[in-house]
Amino acid sequence: MHAESLTMLAYIIAGVCFIMALKGLSSPESSRQGNIFGIVGMTIAILTTLASPMVVNYLWIVIGIAIGGGIGAFIAKKIQMTALPQLVAAFHSLVGLAAVCVATAAYLAPESYGIGVSGHIHTGSLVEMSLGLAVGAITFSGSIIAFGKLQGLISGKPVTFPMQHMLNLALGITLVLLIVVFAVSESSAAFFLLMALAFALGFLLIIPIGGADMPVVISMLNSYSGWAACGIGFTLANSLLIITGALVGASGAILSYIMCKGMNRSFFNVILGGFGADAAAASGPDIGDKTVKSGSADDAAFIMKNASKVIIVPGYGMAVAQAQHALREMADTLKKEGVDVSYAIHPVAGRMPGHMNVLLAEANVPYDEVFELEEINHEFSTADVVYVIGANDVTNPSAKNDPSSPIYGMPILEVDRAKTVLFVKRSMASGYAGVENPLFYADNTMMLFGDAKKMTEQIVQAL
Repeated sequence: MHAESLTMLAYIIAGVCFIMALKGLSSPESSRQGNIFGIVGMTIAILTTLASPMVVNYLWIVIGIAIGGGIGAFIAKKIQMTALPQLVAAFHSLVGLAAVCVATAAYLAPESYGIGVSGHIHTGSLVEMSLGLAVGAITFSGSIIAFGKLQGLISGKPVTFPMQHMLNLALGITLVLLIVVFAVSESSAAFFLLMALAFALGFLLIIPIGGADMPVVISMLNSYSGWAACGIGFTLANSLLIITGALVGASGAILSYIMCKGMNRSFFNVILGGFGADAAAASGPDIGDKTVKSGSADDAAFIMKNASKVIIVPGYGMAVAQAQHALREMADTLKKEGVDVSYAIHPVAGRMPGHMNVLLAEANVPYDEVFELEEINHEFSTADVVYVIGANDVTNPSAKNDPSSPIYGMPILEVDRAKTVLFVKRSMASGYAGVENPLFYADNTMMLFGDAKKMTEQIVQAL
């Protein structure tokens, strides 16, 4: 069998592994197996590429692998689970930057890529190169802004200004025109102007998006990074990069759709920004003179110990406090008392898709006790107690009954239907969407003010 045939066979096997990885990662029960498939596929891909006769010098490749692998291993060891969303955003930016670098290298040294010579690069390669460059640059700058918002370096509130959408539209049209000009003329001015405008467009697309939309943004940027890799795969004539990029791009797009559906928002609503405005711009319903009932850990322990059914609703506050292990201990204690305990997960709880599932899995919470919104919403009416720990917007009844609310129409976990709602929160502040939650003032709600982890540990002691 010829070397080319062996390479193609290895790439196909790696591609199948990546498909199996995606299938495995679609469920908590099979996620470990999916990860193994991904590792095997990537190992095959790297070894096959290194064995290619086109590789004439391994020095810089080894140096690059050592530096990149070392940084990646260090970050993986040190990263907190709460910081996973911004880590994903940062890594997406690197994929976009890699696409920009490869496109630039291909333009400056086309002979090395077999796409022609300077001044006479194949037209098809110019189109592929410019598309990879544009999508990669947008992914890079957009991911940097997303990282800044998630890390708290940039305000999570939308940053808007007059004629913003018209400016973005003009930049988008200009990008398309520059791609045409570059493909026809191979102009260096068009190439570098295209790069600069794509960087600017990525910045302008993400900066107006509020923090509440970050789960969608993360999956959207994931899709962008895949398409950038796919475009560069055509430039490099690397079939595996094309396959892998298309898989990442398509799966990211599907996930973005799922996230948008979970928030009852269209993809274009997210891109146009506005959700996640400050409380002044997105005030909640008039709650009149109602007061808040607050309780202690002893009160919560007494109520839950005498319940027959408890549903736990985790949110980003649980992640920040690292309360998942204490939460699992509380659930185990309740189950010993004969209480039926389950967990309810909203599709956009936390700052990225699956964030809560990962944290609960880290605490070894049984998978069969964790349910998605559609599976458990009908159970709240039969629950004696709902323990909301650090979640806010995803439980806000305004989404159901206040047409003037910015989150109206978003599917929520209907915790207000339970007999008693125990709401763990540091303060009465609104959630990430900046919308006041009338559930705080409901007759069946008891607020438990304090750090989520400390409060849960105190409840465990009281139990």
